[in-house]
Amino acid sequence: MEGNTNPNNPRRVFINDVDEFSSKNIAKFLSACEAGKEEEEEEEEEEESPQRKKPLKFDVVGNVSSSSSPQKPAFLLQQYVSPTREELFQVLLESDVVVYNVSESSLPRQVEEASWAVTALHAASENFKAEKMFILVSSVMGWATTAPTDPSDEDHLPSDEEFWKRRPHPRFKSHNTLEKLVIKLSKMVSWMLETPEVPVFGQGTNHIPTIHVFDLGGVIQNIIELKPKAKYFLAVDQSKNTLEDIVKTISKVLGSGRVCRLLLEEAVAMKALKPQEVDCLSIDLRLDAANVNSLLNLSWRCLSGLVLNMESVVQEFKDSRQLQPIRICILGPPAVGKTTVAEMICKHYKIYYISTGKAIEEKISQLKEMRSGSQPGDFSAEATAQKELEMIEQSMESSQGQLTEGQVFEILQEKLNSKQCRNQGFVLDGFPESYSQAAMHFSTEEMESQESHLESRAPGYNKTITPDYVFSLEASDDFLTERVRALPQSTAEEAHLVQDEFLSRLSEYRKREEAEETVLDFFDHCEIHPEHIELSAEDPDYTDVMKRITEVVGLPKNYSRSYEEHKEEDPLKKEAERRQTLAAERRRRKEAVLAEMAAQHEAWHKSMQEVQRQEKERLEAQVLPLRNYLMEFVVLSITEAMSQCCVLKPDDPIDFLAEFLLQKRTE
Repeated sequence: MEGNTNPNNPRRVFINDVDEFSSKNIAKFLSACEAGKEEEEEEEEEEESPQRKKPLKFDVVGNVSSSSSPQKPAFLLQQYVSPTREELFQVLLESDVVVYNVSESSLPRQVEEASWAVTALHAASENFKAEKMFILVSSVMGWATTAPTDPSDEDHLPSDEEFWKRRPHPRFKSHNTLEKLVIKLSKMVSWMLETPEVPVFGQGTNHIPTIHVFDLGGVIQNIIELKPKAKYFLAVDQSKNTLEDIVKTISKVLGSGRVCRLLLEEAVAMKALKPQEVDCLSIDLRLDAANVNSLLNLSWRCLSGLVLNMESVVQEFKDSRQLQPIRICILGPPAVGKTTVAEMICKHYKIYYISTGKAIEEKISQLKEMRSGSQPGDFSAEATAQKELEMIEQSMESSQGQLTEGQVFEILQEKLNSKQCRNQGFVLDGFPESYSQAAMHFSTEEMESQESHLESRAPGYNKTITPDYVFSLEASDDFLTERVRALPQSTAEEAHLVQDEFLSRLSEYRKREEAEETVLDFFDHCEIHPEHIELSAEDPDYTDVMKRITEVVGLPKNYSRSYEEHKEEDPLKKEAERRQTLAAERRRRKEAVLAEMAAQHEAWHKSMQEVQRQEKERLEAQVLPLRNYLMEFVVLSITEAMSQCCVLKPDDPIDFLAEFLLQKRTE
């Protein structure tokens, strides 16, 4: 076995555990590096940077654990499922570059396997016919207890140029030992730290070194291409962000921007974090990646760190997990059950409920809170809130509790564009009601006149707030009227479904349905085709309705489960559970077979009893004529002869009986 001897051929790169998050993305990054992509730029820079070579194309292979999916990802040339040490060693020998990622602190077996791999390759190095490269991706937890050279000088930070001064966290001594082994065997070492996305545990003032996983892939690519003489690379970006900075930014981009503080002990007690993760969040390190900055030619994706690039990082997070907001609109006549169904959808998909009434109530509550001075010193916000409240109150007084269409538009637009709705999604309950309302809220084109939208032209629409799914609940007037009549008076009044009000609302809804262009037509023109669902009395709890909706929308997707949580965290535990399940299944099958045999035996026993009963009845039926004959002609005469024989006691009873019966016959 030997490495690639032709420099024009793709380099074969082995990466361990490509079913893990960081290894998977490193493999994906390297597989996307194509030769000649920047050929013109490289030729221009060749004189200035003679060491710089053209980008290479990599054939990436890797191993996965037996618990992961056997399907090979598209970015891998080949995938090896749970290879033995002998099989794995052959794969390493066939590779030009071996990358061992031991940064996943939850998998200590990686350290042991990496130690074996580098030792085995070093022992076989004399037989190599082409150069091989071994790259170790470790964790900055190996620097966790490193003392600064000069504590008073904040600008003099620990650097990879002085990597021998590093001191590891007690839980990461095995990583440190492995690093020393790799350095001793004259191989390259690189670093990475994963920053988990969690609430602020502890004070949050400690500095967390970070690097984007694609930037880490770029560092590995540069090391492979440039073969620098330095033996140690500290791969971190230029940010000096604290844990609180990172968590607050995540919260601001994804949610309300608020964070909560918990003690580190509470994090462990509530099982929000593992002990190793608590250790990672507790370090306070500011590091200088001197070798990366001076010796490599890296095209950074997040040079300034995660905080300043959080928008793009969050978008990558969404894309990698296919997390798209679920935007739904529920329409239909009054009393059809729109609110009930909308709330059921919100609960199922964990998204936000929006109705005009609730949105207005929330806006008024928010303005009152701002007016009361919830943010001390912000007098301009208080004045603005007071002015908006006065305008709302004036509109409601002059319009019988109703707001102007413009005010409703502004309130709903603010709600639809909120971070919660843009990130997770929403359900619109009974809104919009007409084509013009839909165009006002979702169209991106100005409608100069009523005639402009009557033309048969598809309107442009705002794809970030327009519902992706529209469901029209339908029912007959008789069905709806009977449903309203069955409501308790208090419920009908609360839902504005008293008889006269309901009939008026139903009449208005039917008129809007007969308009030249309806709200459903707007969505049709946008290529968002509404689903029509007919209600029936046989589905009072909307089970069939929800089944139809979830079939159209699909499975829930949210932010609650991480990549690691989708994996089988403990193979031994899963194997034990699998065996328990199989044993339980065997017991169940055995019990079922025994029960079936017992039932069959019981049925056979009953059948045999029935056969015996019928046979007895048949025999009795056959014997009855003979019995009657004997009773009538034989039994009486013989009984009388026997009685006489007993009285007289003759010497020859047989002759006596014969003579008696003969005499009886002659009489």
